[in-house]
Amino acid sequence: MATFLYRLGRGAFRRRGLVALIWVALLFAAGFGAASASAPTSGSFSIPGTEAQKAFDVLDKKFPGMAADGATARIVIKAPAGAKVTDPGTKTEVEKIVEGLKSGPGKDQISSVADPYQSQAVSQDGSTAYISAKYKVSGMELTDATRDALKESGTDAQAQGLTVEIGGDALMAAPETGSGEIIGILIAAIVLVITFGSLIAAGLPLLTALIGVGIGVSSITALANVLDLGNTTATLATMIGLAVGIDYALFIVSRYRAELAEGRERDEAAGRAAGTAGSAVVFAGLTVVIALVGLAVVNIPMLTKMGFAAAGTVVIAVLVALTLVPAILGFAGKKVLPAGEKSKLFGKGKPAGAGAEKKANGGTRWARFVLRRPVMVLLAGVIGLGIIAIPASKLEMGLPDDGAQPVSTTQRQAYDLLSDGFGPGFNGPLMVVVDGDKPLADSTVDRIKGLEGVAAVMPPMPNEAGDASMITVIPKDRPSSTQTEDLVHEIRDGSGDDVMVTGATAMNIDFSQKMNDALLPYLALVVGLAFLLLMLVFRSVLVPLKAALGFLLSVVAALGAVVAVFQWGWLGSLFGVEQTGPIMSMMPIFMVGVVFGLAMDYEVFLVTRMREAYVHGERPGQAVVTGFQYSARVVVAAAVIMIAVFAGFIGASEQMVKMIGFGLAVAVFFDAFVVRMAIVPAVLALLGHKAWWLPKWLDRLLPNVDVEGESLRKHLAADSSEGPDKDRELVNA
Repeated sequence: MATFLYRLGRGAFRRRGLVALIWVALLFAAGFGAASASAPTSGSFSIPGTEAQKAFDVLDKKFPGMAADGATARIVIKAPAGAKVTDPGTKTEVEKIVEGLKSGPGKDQISSVADPYQSQAVSQDGSTAYISAKYKVSGMELTDATRDALKESGTDAQAQGLTVEIGGDALMAAPETGSGEIIGILIAAIVLVITFGSLIAAGLPLLTALIGVGIGVSSITALANVLDLGNTTATLATMIGLAVGIDYALFIVSRYRAELAEGRERDEAAGRAAGTAGSAVVFAGLTVVIALVGLAVVNIPMLTKMGFAAAGTVVIAVLVALTLVPAILGFAGKKVLPAGEKSKLFGKGKPAGAGAEKKANGGTRWARFVLRRPVMVLLAGVIGLGIIAIPASKLEMGLPDDGAQPVSTTQRQAYDLLSDGFGPGFNGPLMVVVDGDKPLADSTVDRIKGLEGVAAVMPPMPNEAGDASMITVIPKDRPSSTQTEDLVHEIRDGSGDDVMVTGATAMNIDFSQKMNDALLPYLALVVGLAFLLLMLVFRSVLVPLKAALGFLLSVVAALGAVVAVFQWGWLGSLFGVEQTGPIMSMMPIFMVGVVFGLAMDYEVFLVTRMREAYVHGERPGQAVVTGFQYSARVVVAAAVIMIAVFAGFIGASEQMVKMIGFGLAVAVFFDAFVVRMAIVPAVLALLGHKAWWLPKWLDRLLPNVDVEGESLRKHLAADSSEGPDKDRELVNA
């Protein structure tokens, strides 16, 4: 592989004009496709194999045209102090809202609007009422005219002194990341300038990463409606694509400059950088792709598509690093180096770096410190992360509802008004679907009324054929509470196969359960495949095992930090958390997938250089020092960049995106700076030669992928002894 990548990188350097033209053409083609495509929707959401999904399927069959999964809105009206919503003047304003929704803009997308005075949606004290509106399509598929009509529906009533707030998913909009994402990129730029000491070298990884992300996200946008991709898919692809795109280019550029310092010609340096660091990029990218594609085992179509789309962006980032980065290095010339090194490397005479012993740097000093005190460093790292991981034992999972919205939003205010006027359960009614005749529906109502957690049960609503009914059940507690979850299970346990519980609340419960059930199989699949991949890379059993155990430690510690901030509220105001609550149910499995792939990036980049030194004859301890000498600064820079990119999403308006950004940023910090930079060298120091042990029978069985470039070095040494003509033949082959 190293030889192939050497040829690829050197060829891209020499044919830089053609390579750059191809990538620019791809960017314009993807951009044109995105601009020509219709606006993406939220994507359909289904959970195959769950009771909630089965009930929705029955509704689609037995209640045609009902649009069971369509958006809903609740317009909550509260009368001024001392007045009631049943007063004639207030009643007139409320009826105007109902009529305006039925006949105003967007009426074609409305399925039904319930008058609160006819549907008994008036609180007992008469202070509050709510209008229920049902739409034919999902919230993201509503037109701007429909959404604007909903937002403005209570304007006249508000002018008359009434309080009008709107809740429900009809106001759902694409998450806004704010300025945090831009700040993250600016921080990445500053880190690159400090690392390279050159504006050109610093700008190159940013430029190539943005080109790769532009192609990936534009392709997702162009195919969003065709493949039914959700609006959060592009956000995830941007988050992952930027982080790995900058890091992969960073490692290629760093190795290129190191090769120049050894006295190589520029095209030769580009080829060797692609053949050595490029091999690490390929395998690091493969671990990320495995982790993202592995989300398919959860069997939730939305999550599977998100994983595949993000994996596609990672593949593009790898290809950009292997081809476009060497091409742009060809255009950059001497400007890729700091001013003080240009004359040394491109001036007359022998380059200063050729044959010179590299001075000790911060990475060297840190590695020697760890080698002197491996047990102390190992215990400090493991105990420290273990303490941070303690809150993870109290993890409560669920899906956020309007109660998790910022208090300044109309959705949150509508949620609070409903809770105060009717009870918290009105924010998450349960829909019980009876696939049977009227006697079965009546007996089901009688049984549910006797359950402790029920606040109210509405009369059954049969379909035209009379062979199915819908029953609305109002819980006593809020939608995300454990009491409501217990009620859902209690209704299900006492019913036969013909009685099913669904609705947004039940769907969330089933989603969380499915994520819990899939976590261990997913973890086994991803860690198992990556273990085999790392065994190929490092020709070792203990190094991949150590990598996997270190990852588990960092991801559990990161989950502990997420629980402390988002569930317990510790330092919540610092991160813009206005409302604590259960952790998003997809967070653990999502962090396992994404963080595992990213954690293996640093493992591959750092330990590959150690393996390279060990293969070339250095003792285990010295190989650790050499790996840190050449890679520590770049790994630190890459980690800081990735943390900055992820942390930029903490400023998002959407709680899910905010939580993902925080969790990934913290996980990368723990994994890069504690696990890879401290625990890994400590373990390698204690293991010595045993770290690189591989049974002979397994060594013969596994193919040699030559990530350390040993075969490439021998190949180039043989070719150089045969003269430059042979070298040209190798490149042009």
